[in-house]
Amino acid sequence: MRRYRNLLHVVVFVIIVGLTFDMNKNPFIPVESPVIIQTSKTTDPLYEEIKQKAKKYEEPAKNAYIDKVWKKTPGRNGLTVNVEKSYTKMKRKDEGFQESLLVFDQITPEVGLKDLPASPIYRGHPEKKMVSFLINVSWGEEYIPDMLSILKDNGVKASFFIEGKWAKNNAELVKMIAEQGHLIGNHAYNHPDMDKLSNQSIVDQIVQTNDILKAITGSTPKWFAPPSGSYNSHVVEVSNHLKMETVLWTVDTIDWKNPSVSVMLNRVNEKLHPGATILMHPTEATKRGLKQLISSIKEKNYKLNTIEKLVETKR
Repeated sequence: MRRYRNLLHVVVFVIIVGLTFDMNKNPFIPVESPVIIQTSKTTDPLYEEIKQKAKKYEEPAKNAYIDKVWKKTPGRNGLTVNVEKSYTKMKRKDEGFQESLLVFDQITPEVGLKDLPASPIYRGHPEKKMVSFLINVSWGEEYIPDMLSILKDNGVKASFFIEGKWAKNNAELVKMIAEQGHLIGNHAYNHPDMDKLSNQSIVDQIVQTNDILKAITGSTPKWFAPPSGSYNSHVVEVSNHLKMETVLWTVDTIDWKNPSVSVMLNRVNEKLHPGATILMHPTEATKRGLKQLISSIKEKNYKLNTIEKLVETKR
């Protein structure tokens, strides 16, 4: 009887195994091997085509350098095709090789601005389709709220270089500028001719203003714009010693002369170029023409951002 019972157990076990066994899920046969997938991809004609064409689209990184005219000039990231990501993107689209679907990685230059000796910055990289508004503030508080409103409505971040004495008397406006995400720079304490100052006076003008702006905004400025563009090597060296960059401009609106909107627009448009820095002030002329100026620049496919973004190596 025990022998029949054992035989019955074996039969039942065989039946259960037979019912649950799935040839498509045989545990002894691997479902997919990473090696098989890799081999399949690398032998795909599309993958090979991307690899072969990749060099055509690559661009080397460009180092920062000192230009004879424009002084310290930022570098620019290079480009290399990410073959794997490009292949995945094109395979998903399943329409063969498409240039518009290439995925690029950016390569950082070996030499950056910080690696160069002390020198002023006039512009961004000459191939970068971006420009920056440099707004020097020593007066014109009545125009700043309207200018900020226009900048906000048009999604533009600018660089405000603020005089220390003015900031002390207009702390709320300084806070407003900072809170709206604009860059706050140093414009000396009381608008002196920096070229005629002693080294100690240069230090005092910059440090005193930094202290005031930090007390208002919580941050120490990293950018210095000398009043009226007046500087010498001592000014630049002091700024550099304080871990700041000295900034000048390539395009001047001459808004302090109260030009008409059309005159100001023509002046900027005639001189506009990749990497341009556009000097302006809080004036009636700027308030009137700012919206049109922004539209005009954007129509030429330029981006508008702070001096910090302008000199980044990122494309």
